[in-house]
Amino acid sequence: MFFKNKFVKRSILSLSLISILSFTLMYFSIPSNISLTEGQDKKLFVGFTTNATVNDDSIEVLSLSSEKVSENIKSDIGTISINPKNVGTGKINVSLLGVIPIKSINVDVLPQTKLIPVGRAIGVSVDTNGILVLGTGYVNSENNEVLEPAKGILKAGDLITQVNDQKIAEKEELMSIIENSSTTLKLVIMRNGEEQTANITPIISAEDGKPKIGIWVRDCTQGIGTMTFYNPKTGGFGALGHGVYDIDTKTLLSIKNGKITEANISDIKKGEKGKPGELRGETFDDKQLGEIYENTECGLYGKLYEENSDILNSKAMPIQTKENIKEGKAYILCNISGNTVDKYEINIESVDKTSKNPSKGMVIRITDKDLLEKTGGIVQGMSGSPIIQDNHIIGAVTHVFVNDPTKGYGIFIENMM
Repeated sequence: MFFKNKFVKRSILSLSLISILSFTLMYFSIPSNISLTEGQDKKLFVGFTTNATVNDDSIEVLSLSSEKVSENIKSDIGTISINPKNVGTGKINVSLLGVIPIKSINVDVLPQTKLIPVGRAIGVSVDTNGILVLGTGYVNSENNEVLEPAKGILKAGDLITQVNDQKIAEKEELMSIIENSSTTLKLVIMRNGEEQTANITPIISAEDGKPKIGIWVRDCTQGIGTMTFYNPKTGGFGALGHGVYDIDTKTLLSIKNGKITEANISDIKKGEKGKPGELRGETFDDKQLGEIYENTECGLYGKLYEENSDILNSKAMPIQTKENIKEGKAYILCNISGNTVDKYEINIESVDKTSKNPSKGMVIRITDKDLLEKTGGIVQGMSGSPIIQDNHIIGAVTHVFVNDPTKGYGIFIENMM
């Protein structure tokens, strides 16, 4: 009797563990978020013992299977077919046997959009939304003391927007106010997205007899990148596939405005293991192509001037969301010589639909022999090169693997929209 009870207990425990494990595996196998375009159906396996229903407030956005939705539609066949109907956000609830909730799936339905892939190298120049603090330092006072007037008050990454109630936009303005001050300065700064105030008392420098507060600052940054796409309906463009970060503070730059200019690639520093390469060239400030309005972690955005539409050499093509991206062959458009855009083959090694980093959704490998010979793989300046698969824009090149320049990351196109 003892052994029988022991066997029963073990059996119950085993079944409980199996049930918990099955539930856990089922939970993690079902995505939390899905992005689709209008008319782009998606088949999704959710388990043989599950039911799926569309929220009441989502039935105008999507339906399940092929049935016409006038109420919640249930599916218990293991695989559900998600049918986007209108642009918007919908929710699907998945439950075990229609009783125990497992997970909710948020479905973003995007408009059917056609973009022109570009791949052209551009000059990028942005002005910060304030004066960026790079760091604090020492001031040799007229009393032969070494002092740090800004230590513990300002820190790298702060943006100074006002001094003594006066708005400032250029570092020369800041220096002028400091050098003509005789009392404590009242600063308004932005730190981690929050406005704060700070008071700093300048120190008279022994070197030139002028007041100083001991900080290094910057008010603009420049470089070369790649334009990813142009939207013919809006006249807008997206570039880089990642944000512009300050090289010293590693913070995403808050920009006031910016511009894109013509660029000419004249040289390539070939990438090697442990030594990232780069595209080298010159930019032409007097040949402005458009304006930059926004700098985000997913790229630069702005408007291309109509008179510069001659840089667009491709036809518009539809976007493809991550749900239908396949591992395997694709190609990129990039500009590695002069201002000529060429097509190069790549292989999509893996697709991470749940990546928490919006600019690292795909791992790609350069397979084109010509590109490998010239650049060694992915180099700085190629960020933003559009990725195309099956005549759809699916994303852009964003980062290179330092220890293997033939490989890198790509961003999904929907993250750039």
